[in-house]
Amino acid sequence: MKTLNNINKLSDEDLVEAIVKTKNTLLFEVLYDKYAGLVYNKCYGFAKDGDEAKDLTQDVFLKLFVKLGSFKGKSKFSTWLYAFTYNHCVNYVTRNTAKKFEKQSVDYTDIENLSEEEAEDESFLTMKVDKLKVALELISPEEKMILLLKYQDNLSIKEIVNALSIGESAVKMRIKRAKDKLVTVYKENNN
Repeated sequence: MKTLNNINKLSDEDLVEAIVKTKNTLLFEVLYDKYAGLVYNKCYGFAKDGDEAKDLTQDVFLKLFVKLGSFKGKSKFSTWLYAFTYNHCVNYVTRNTAKKFEKQSVDYTDIENLSEEEAEDESFLTMKVDKLKVALELISPEEKMILLLKYQDNLSIKEIVNALSIGESAVKMRIKRAKDKLVTVYKENNN
């Protein structure tokens, strides 16, 4: 029990170092338990289906166990893991382009249970968010990834630089281009 407490006190970076040295699957389980929910949520953002997101999450962790040695500690482990997950999901979406345009199903029973006034308020409040989600699905996976890293995960430019191993000006330019593309697609689909 004492060793388990010591494991839980290790920083992520020290834990990764120990896993790389020993290939100890019990240590990897500690990392998995800590980050599985976050990774699942990132995958779900790309998959839009619970089972598919679970499969992607398992794929990420299997790939992660093999590639863990490539973590160099230039950024926080969590930042590196987010980028690792996004890259895996971008590759998945790119390979399965038909999935990219898959529409979310609407549960009409939920709509029927709302009063007319509540339904009007709900549709008004979510209208712009829904249109933004549609626009996000219409830009490239790479553009979506960089915007999500910056605005959903609130990573700094420096953290994105370290996570993606590209220059600061390249990160800034990719964010600007992705934002411009998103605005264009949003306007085209909402006129």
